[in-house]
Amino acid sequence: MGALKKKGLTAAETITVTSMLFGMFFGAGNLIFPVYMGQQAGNHIWPAVAGFLMTGVGLPLLAVAALGISRSDGVSSLGNRVGKKYSVFFTCLLYLTIGPLFAIPRCASVPFTVALEPVLQDPDSSKLWLGLFSLVFFLIVLFFSLKPGGILIWIGKILNPVFLLCLGIFVAAAFLSPMGSAEGIPPEASYESGAFFNGFIEGYNTMDLLAGLAFGIVVINVIRGLGIEEPGDIAASTVKAGVFSCLLMGVIYVFITVIGVQSRGIMQACSNGGEALYLIAGHYFGRAGTLILAVTVSLACLKTAVGLITSCAETFGALFPKGPGYRIWTILFTLTAFLIANLGLNSIIAYSVPALMLLYPLGITLILLALFGRFFGHDRRVYVSVTVFTFAAAILDFLHALPEGLQAVLHTDFLMNLAERYLPFFGLGMGWICPTAIGLLIGLAVRAVGHSKKK
Repeated sequence: MGALKKKGLTAAETITVTSMLFGMFFGAGNLIFPVYMGQQAGNHIWPAVAGFLMTGVGLPLLAVAALGISRSDGVSSLGNRVGKKYSVFFTCLLYLTIGPLFAIPRCASVPFTVALEPVLQDPDSSKLWLGLFSLVFFLIVLFFSLKPGGILIWIGKILNPVFLLCLGIFVAAAFLSPMGSAEGIPPEASYESGAFFNGFIEGYNTMDLLAGLAFGIVVINVIRGLGIEEPGDIAASTVKAGVFSCLLMGVIYVFITVIGVQSRGIMQACSNGGEALYLIAGHYFGRAGTLILAVTVSLACLKTAVGLITSCAETFGALFPKGPGYRIWTILFTLTAFLIANLGLNSIIAYSVPALMLLYPLGITLILLALFGRFFGHDRRVYVSVTVFTFAAAILDFLHALPEGLQAVLHTDFLMNLAERYLPFFGLGMGWICPTAIGLLIGLAVRAVGHSKKK
């Protein structure tokens, strides 16, 4: 008789895979955006946290679950349900956004901006130091990424535990000696009303929904490498790791947001989350705080960059089998990210927001369709109708989020005025909701008509 097939991961393997997935998720924006939101939200913290957790935790969990439950090998498999050409378009756009164009460069620019730039004695030399820092950063990333078989060890067993230790020291100090009470901190103007929606949109900046779709192939390959062969067993193990990693992220988000609110007890709201982290660390640890913060942020960004480079290279290799191999894609993406990182954090964030306003609605609808597709037989007509209407509305959100200079060049005033007047929730950055609902109703109606004609 043959050996029994392994049905699931052991407890130790589950912890390690969970740690790996969390390590790839939790990177640059996961530190700077919650603490900044906390400073802005003040005593309106809990509606803001609820919105942030929906996009920063709930949606990434649904992304991992969608890949596992649908037994897909990656986002391209989900996209194929709309169409093969759309799948290639969406997959490339998603991976370039969370890869070499925005997320990976941000992984290098955040630790420099947060922990190193403030201590430079000569601010005029910051570009030179950014270049040197990003060069070393991406050489390390390249070293790890060229050995994808060791990603479980590098991230799950080494980088992530060290990161959690450093973060734990920071959080423990803040909670043992809080800088203020959340109840007495008034919110900034933007959070006086609509704190939930502000938190919801702030969660976009983590890019975790997109990362959840991207990291699926890495997690699935790791689980297969641990001896799980049956698709159903792989799906169950993937979902279990996703649940545990997202719960851990949620707890940390709440801690960091509360620390951000409490910091307002003795300081003004900062211009960004990086500045807030730097000042809070300095308050608790003095000069040593700078070192702890530098190590914490650098490790968070390093492990996420490794996961992103690995996912991007594997995906592009699969999408274009006649093109470059994994090694070439890895080198190409690392080089591109290095060049863009040297534009600076502010530029990277400014141009990433419009891309996220376009991609997030498309990602959300694709995930929900995959999860609930059994109720309409995964009919392609429903997928196409929802995607077309969502894409049209997301284009408007994309244009609205562009820097003012680009909006002026593109002459978007007329379109923006129309959208603000007639498109519900457009001013909140969620103008896609109603068009998506209309697309769903139309898709279901077309399917029903098609079924009635067959009868």
